[in-house]
Amino acid sequence: MALKLEGPLADRSAWEAGEQCSISRAMRIVGTRSAMLLLREAYYGTTRFDDFAHRVGITDAVASARLKELVEAGLLARSPYREPGQRTRYEYVLTDMGRDLLPAVLALMQWGDKYLHRGGGPLQLVEDATSTPVRVQIRSEDGNEVGLDDLRVRINRQRIRAGTEQSPS
Repeated sequence: MALKLEGPLADRSAWEAGEQCSISRAMRIVGTRSAMLLLREAYYGTTRFDDFAHRVGITDAVASARLKELVEAGLLARSPYREPGQRTRYEYVLTDMGRDLLPAVLALMQWGDKYLHRGGGPLQLVEDATSTPVRVQIRSEDGNEVGLDDLRVRINRQRIRAGTEQSPS
């Protein structure tokens, strides 16, 4: 079982994913355990630095470095707040870019629930309005569920025509 590679991609010895690989680029941003767990906490509603560090179980130095990276990457934004008698501090809130990563994070959770826990994971994700369990799926734009054997990878010709990428050779 594997994705079908189309056109010049079919000869895997003739090209390399290299620096243009979207998975590689994404992993540069969220590829650490602490970054993913900080995002998990942001999805759970955590916004304050001390809460992030405590809930993830990391040092302040690691929390500071990872939160800075997530802000610089555009997944989180810093928002100032001030409690009476205190100095101005910052909350960390999800951006659209950060919210759009949710399906990938939930897919990791779903995978962990299935393969790393007997009887399912410790938490269950449900739709708020109906309490119906939800799951991440691969679907076509027509709404059809698509399995690994039914997927094909091709070059994005629109990017090639726009001159933003080079075709694999």
